[in-house]
Amino acid sequence: MFELAHPWALALLALPLLMRLLPAYKESRDSVRVPFFDKLVALSERRPETGAMVLQRDRAQQFLVNFMWLCLVLAAAKPEWIGPPVEQQKSGRDLMIAVDLSGSMETLDFTLPNGSSVNRLDAVKYVLAELTDQHASDRLGLIVFGNAPYLQSPFTDDHTVWAQLLADTRIGMAGQSTAFGDAIGLAIKLFRESDSDNRVLIMLTDGNDTGSMVPPVDAAKVAASDAIRIYTIAIGDPASVGEEALDIDTLQRVSELTGGRYFQALDQQQLLQAYQTVGELEPELYETISFRPRQSLHWVPVSVALSLYLLYHALGAWRSWRREVAANAS
Repeated sequence: MFELAHPWALALLALPLLMRLLPAYKESRDSVRVPFFDKLVALSERRPETGAMVLQRDRAQQFLVNFMWLCLVLAAAKPEWIGPPVEQQKSGRDLMIAVDLSGSMETLDFTLPNGSSVNRLDAVKYVLAELTDQHASDRLGLIVFGNAPYLQSPFTDDHTVWAQLLADTRIGMAGQSTAFGDAIGLAIKLFRESDSDNRVLIMLTDGNDTGSMVPPVDAAKVAASDAIRIYTIAIGDPASVGEEALDIDTLQRVSELTGGRYFQALDQQQLLQAYQTVGELEPELYETISFRPRQSLHWVPVSVALSLYLLYHALGAWRSWRREVAANAS
């Protein structure tokens, strides 16, 4: 349907009527004084008087001026074509995934469905690539951490770009340590910059915290106060020792404090099951956005007015040329 964005502009249609109430323009002209003026008056038998002559426009000019004014006023009112309502559903959930890139992620203890053995990071990439389709409506973010946490991808609806950034990660690119607590801190900062009320953080690591400035439990308490749920997934060997040993107690504590859940993934199937369980525990929230597309049509009356103006003057020039040709021929 049509609608005027500025209907008040139609009040300008009355402006020409107000202009007609004003006195006509007068222009004084010089005259020649002649000594026999009285004789001319006597012979013409007319009494001299002051007067004024108002130039009259022909009907074509009057129509053109009035119609062009109508077009310009209509353009000022900004006519618009409003289309039917369009509804879009947008996810209300922000899902941040933090991946450990320490050296221990290079361990070849995962097997893909095709039977090939891969390291832990490649197994994570394989599973996350499948899960992007299951979370098509979510805004995904990606943090990688080693000696320190780094933002690999901010929250985005473009899952293709997100998957490519995940594929570009390499073991050791963030260092050999495991800054687990600092990764939670970076996620908290990013969630605070988001306007979503449904905040989920999935932490994936195969070791314990070895280099954070903020202990993981303290960071988890801050996350809990910001309504951020943390799901921790341990993919290391529970029997490992030293710096590569899993701190299962800390991982469980972090999840409990934030209302999340702890998972143990010893192989690719368990890792996939862990991510699927997270998807089942976290309901998908949608925000419905409705709008009606608008297309401005103000250029139509402007084009009509300009076309008529050019046509009128083109006809006038053509007539003058014809008269000049006829005069020269005679």
